[in-house]
Amino acid sequence: MRLPARLVAFVAVLSLLLPPGAAAHAAAAGDYRQVTGFGSNPGNLQMFEYVPAGLPAGAPLVVALHGCTQSADAYHGHSGWAELADRWGFAVVYPQTTTANNVQRCFQWFEPGEYGRGGGEAASVVQMVQDARGRLGSGRAYVTGLSAGGGMAANLLAAYPDVFAGGSINAGLPAACASSLLQATGCQMNDQGLTPRQWGDRVRAAFPGHTGPWPRVAIWQGTADYTVRPVNADELRDQWTDVWGVPQAPTSTQTLPGGTTRSVYGDSVVEVYSIAGMGHGLAVDPGSGAEQCGASGAYFLDTICSSHRTALFWGLDGDGGEPGALPAPTGLRVTGTGDDTASLAWDAVEGAASYVVRRDGADAGTSEAGAFTDTGLAPGTSYAYTVAAVDAEGRAGAASAPVTATTAGAPPRCFTATNYAHVTAGRAHVRGGYAYANGSGQNMGLFNVFVTRTLREASPGYFVIADPGC
Repeated sequence: MRLPARLVAFVAVLSLLLPPGAAAHAAAAGDYRQVTGFGSNPGNLQMFEYVPAGLPAGAPLVVALHGCTQSADAYHGHSGWAELADRWGFAVVYPQTTTANNVQRCFQWFEPGEYGRGGGEAASVVQMVQDARGRLGSGRAYVTGLSAGGGMAANLLAAYPDVFAGGSINAGLPAACASSLLQATGCQMNDQGLTPRQWGDRVRAAFPGHTGPWPRVAIWQGTADYTVRPVNADELRDQWTDVWGVPQAPTSTQTLPGGTTRSVYGDSVVEVYSIAGMGHGLAVDPGSGAEQCGASGAYFLDTICSSHRTALFWGLDGDGGEPGALPAPTGLRVTGTGDDTASLAWDAVEGAASYVVRRDGADAGTSEAGAFTDTGLAPGTSYAYTVAAVDAEGRAGAASAPVTATTAGAPPRCFTATNYAHVTAGRAHVRGGYAYANGSGQNMGLFNVFVTRTLREASPGYFVIADPGC
């Protein structure tokens, strides 16, 4: 739709704003291109896709929706999804809207005719998925989006739970929060006062009669976001935990880099990632580390790579080499936990020579059979596991759906204070004018009130430096 001139300024506050034509960073060795003729396209969208070289049939598909004034090129170059597609073997589709639909190039998450099942922009996105499956042989599909794209992603999960196995909503809005442009700002800025059941009913009403399975949902939010207020993350949590029928209280929490707190609900069917002090944007972490991805820029904020963590949550991680043909193991389950151990089991895969187990995306070990015990873990801490079957040539196949194991015991305590305060509290000692952590003996710097460090108590009386976070 075209908006009257008097609404242009109003629309400008609706969501993410980026400089038009933000340059995409160089993609990897795959094929990034526009796709035309993907369907009747009732929402008047454009389709772009990234396909890694040598992608096998059956590989997953990620749909990534940009924010207002952004483009497919900008999201491709900054979000990190292309890097992860090369690393773990999946295709990415980037829908793109234009000023012909909305003057700020926002996906219209606030217009029922655009986000309801069977029509509008949402139907165009689903046609892109169908087209990719027909041409590329893509397998299970997932959807993610930022801001207005996040709001549309939530609506797609509600209207098409039969299409998307999982979703990730970044600084976005609950499904069916608004039914007009005038309601949009209220959704962004204010608590809507709905109960979890009322929020869940809005999802259930989007596809009447659907009883499951429902998509697994990750929710990302900065605590200093003044464009889409953090209350939206609370409402999204209430909405999707109600749909899944799990409590609104987390079963576990975990501290991650970048000031991020991960809260797990139910059996990891809903996860909320709250980033302390982050404003409005997509969390990225440029670099070559195993957990890094993306490129920083306006509204691509250098904190933690949300795309990496989301891919782990969906179980897209692989070994980074040529993928094997063995199917993903089924039945992955936690069979026991201790203070520092987690035991897993899964159903055997025919033709598997061994299995590789991954903890939070990194290799934790291998097993010759359908069981594994991970050791050396922190007490009271949640870990996400996947397992993949390895063929006789050493190639890992598709990763299983993830499970979360939480070790027993109390979580490690963390203390942030000056070196002077650490020493006076008995967490460190002084030698030669420097403070040293008790237990580990790590040098914390000068003994004074000007140096601040974070210490983690790994075991009673044993402290290690845990900067920049614990």
